[in-house]
Amino acid sequence: MRRAIVVVIDSMGIGAMPDCAEYNDVSECNTLVNVAKANNGLNLPTMQTMGLGNLSDICGVAPVENPCAQYGIMLEKSKGKDTTTGHWEMAGLVLDVPFRVYPNGFDDAIINKFIEKTGCKGILGNYPASGTKIIQDLNSEHHKTGYPIIYTSADSVFQIAADVDVIPLSKLYEYCEIAREILVGEHNVSRVIARPYHIVDSKPVRISKDRRDYSVKPPKPTVLNEILDNDGQVIGIGKIEDIFVKSGISHAVHTGSNLEGLELTLAAVRNELDLNSIKLIEQDKIIQRQLIFTNLVDTDMLYGHRNDYKGYGAAIEQIDAFLPKIMYSMSDEDLLIITADHGCDPTVEGTDHTREQVPLLVWGKNIQPCNLGVKHSFVYVSDRIKEWLLI
Repeated sequence: MRRAIVVVIDSMGIGAMPDCAEYNDVSECNTLVNVAKANNGLNLPTMQTMGLGNLSDICGVAPVENPCAQYGIMLEKSKGKDTTTGHWEMAGLVLDVPFRVYPNGFDDAIINKFIEKTGCKGILGNYPASGTKIIQDLNSEHHKTGYPIIYTSADSVFQIAADVDVIPLSKLYEYCEIAREILVGEHNVSRVIARPYHIVDSKPVRISKDRRDYSVKPPKPTVLNEILDNDGQVIGIGKIEDIFVKSGISHAVHTGSNLEGLELTLAAVRNELDLNSIKLIEQDKIIQRQLIFTNLVDTDMLYGHRNDYKGYGAAIEQIDAFLPKIMYSMSDEDLLIITADHGCDPTVEGTDHTREQVPLLVWGKNIQPCNLGVKHSFVYVSDRIKEWLLI
């Protein structure tokens, strides 16, 4: 059985896109390079040998004369700089019209409809904010009123935060489903995100494993659907299931951390995952091909948006140290692709995603190393997957 493994290091961009100013980003944004510089160098021996240091001047990650992988850079063709847009393009779907953003908060008509349909009686917030800060600022009022906390960012997101002891998790998810139904058409927001938290030592702390992303369903089939239609399996690890709204995914498992995502990916590569416990659809055919699609979100969610370059750097180093376990467990019929979906530079002003190009590393035991140069769309990922699994 041939397999492709795609690991997305969420937001690990490697330099501003030429059109970054259209997205209110500065040309200096460069997540990987700036994080490395701010940390006085990163220790990434695995990705260094694959050719990561050959892509740019990354402090601590020197170029190597003979990389063991194919290496290059991808530019995003779609309009946007959000998770959904980036992942969809990797799966072969390019968006010509960007998702709508709300830099001044959501219109009264949207909020009033949300209150009416949820019966929540009122909301708090409704302005662009860092998630950790807004729950700190509004937590007391949230406990007094029982109202959900709503916020957005420069990205196309409608985020709903709640202490699960005030609004139970099932109710929070219900609120998100209602918001998802509202935010379509002229209000085409990319994602509605459930942000549950609880109080630990008198402070609000988000519960990562219970976060859920409610995305718009892809408007047409992607390479994931093609794989399922051709005697294949698609295993989504992390928030992949949410990004594609289950479309084209046969098995899915959410994660609470990057380490859990890496361990589940390794288990999938070693054929040690209990697929019966995570299946979304019944498959009664002999499986001939498989895609393992993993999103590692901590770099973005915990560190990029919080301007924590130290945490960001440590997270990349953790991923790099784990990669050999995955690589050594791969068979001759496996292909590994490591990339990112956008940027989120913690060293520049602001806490939002940054419009960046992304690194591309392709490795397999029988893959001839080379310089892939610059690819002008993330669709290159779906093309490689098709070439490996379907042609």
